[in-house]
Amino acid sequence: MTGERAIEWDLPEPFCLEITVSDDDTDRLGHANNVVYVRWLEDVSWAHIESLGMTWALHEETGKAMAITRTEIDYLASANAGDRLLLGTWLTGYDGRFRSSRQFQLVRPADGKTLVRALSTHACVDLKSQRPARAPKAFAEILGSAVVAGGPGLAVD
Repeated sequence: MTGERAIEWDLPEPFCLEITVSDDDTDRLGHANNVVYVRWLEDVSWAHIESLGMTWALHEETGKAMAITRTEIDYLASANAGDRLLLGTWLTGYDGRFRSSRQFQLVRPADGKTLVRALSTHACVDLKSQRPARAPKAFAEILGSAVVAGGPGLAVD
């Protein structure tokens, strides 16, 4: 769009979700509420894995899902009602068995400012028991092939 600045993404070729901040997204301080940022992270995560073929139908078929085990969010600047934002994400790690990691960057194209940076880790769980489970082959193929080099990856215990 005219008047927007070039975005300096932390990693190349993010999967992006466009967001327009609504009045309902704001809190008493007049900016997007922290809970809304978490919802946006979840929305872009689902959209990304579904675009890679890791659909909910595949989750149901395998009886497995990747559940968030940790999220770290750095709030760098506020977003206000009416702001148009781009939320980029990358898969940055997959251990080949149970865990994956993802990086996020939320940018306001109008001024090129990064508003949020976040990291999340995920563990494969059995949908019935909710207990940790080895990722099915289909997940391993999708996650393994989508990992972007250069991100923080997984912290190995």
